[in-house]
Amino acid sequence: MSPILIVICGATATGKTGLAIELAQKLNTVILSADSRLVYQEFNIGTAKPSQEELELVPHYLIDICHPTEILTLADYQEKAQNLINTPEINQSPLLLVGGTGLYIKSITKGLKIPRVSPDYELRSQLELLGQNQLYAFLTQVDPIATKKIHSNDQTRTLRALEVYYVTGKPISEQQGEHPPNYPILQIGLECEPEQLQKRIEIRTNKMIKLGLVEEVEFLAKKYGWNLPLLNTLGYAEFKQYLQDEISLSEAKELTILHTRQFAKRQRTWFRAYPEIEWFNVNSDDLFKQVWRRIQDFLSQITEN
Repeated sequence: MSPILIVICGATATGKTGLAIELAQKLNTVILSADSRLVYQEFNIGTAKPSQEELELVPHYLIDICHPTEILTLADYQEKAQNLINTPEINQSPLLLVGGTGLYIKSITKGLKIPRVSPDYELRSQLELLGQNQLYAFLTQVDPIATKKIHSNDQTRTLRALEVYYVTGKPISEQQGEHPPNYPILQIGLECEPEQLQKRIEIRTNKMIKLGLVEEVEFLAKKYGWNLPLLNTLGYAEFKQYLQDEISLSEAKELTILHTRQFAKRQRTWFRAYPEIEWFNVNSDDLFKQVWRRIQDFLSQITEN
């Protein structure tokens, strides 16, 4: 039986989790997470991970699959997600792929070809010493096609392209591309006006603090060390600063709200670049009915074909 995939995407704090759980119960299906931080164990409050009660309502996959000190590459995620999508035991009903990590979703819906090269931090540190101008000049020599897609100031992607070249001996441009899956996909995006999203972000940040975000950051820092990379991510870095007496609690909260709003704006820009995503306003009184009606139409078209 060919899989059927329904994507629920959008910026942070737009209510993807709640809607997805309601849809999953209606469809009698499972949820595959497409969030790059939900894969990590113990990072719960600051990542807005579904609660234990929510996780028990519907089977969730690709959550808590990595130790905080491990690195899950995009290729790793893609492989795990594709294996689940093609597992007969769980794809009897349309599957829900839910999250705000655009690259995770794109890796599945577009079938991205991803070079399976793990990060080589020693190589990267050596290359970084040369400076971005020299690195980009090297990349121009070994992979001029890649430089058409990588800005001359983008050190992260420049390093990755050179890393792939030095490890495999082949330009990254020759190892990339797309191979879209042949099963039907419906992509639903949740949108919200900036002013309303600001309020949702403020409410969620306050809720996180009440749930014990500060205590979570302190626990993780003591267990894994203050230099754990995940503690420098959104919602953790700000309260790490507070715990290290660099800023006040109110400043940590306001910075988290500001950085979350900026992050949401970048997410929205990413998703808006894909015309196949159909958008629904999260503040509509009948949001669930609207989305459910669209899913029914989608499934009916598949049956007819």
